[in-house]
Amino acid sequence: MLTSKQRATLRARANKEDTILQVGKGGINDNLIIQVDGALNAREIIKLRNLETSPLSVKEVAEQIAKATKSEVVQVIGTRFVLYRENKENKKIYI
Repeated sequence: MLTSKQRATLRARANKEDTILQVGKGGINDNLIIQVDGALNAREIIKLRNLETSPLSVKEVAEQIAKATKSEVVQVIGTRFVLYRENKENKKIYI
């Protein structure tokens, strides 16, 4: 569980990040979870976008992906959301 100070630090860092994955009309599938998991291992923090064609709301998508990848939702703004998961072996972000 992130503290509010840690969450604020991660939000500031996420502003610089590009959106690397999108959730579309196919919704959340195994392939998407694998891609998110790999991106979290490599980067620790990632930004995703929920397209209008997605059958779920942005918050639902963020929560379901976070649960499936054992990550945490840092923020949800508009159609974008940010996920964070600490990589204990190759730590890149110190909060």
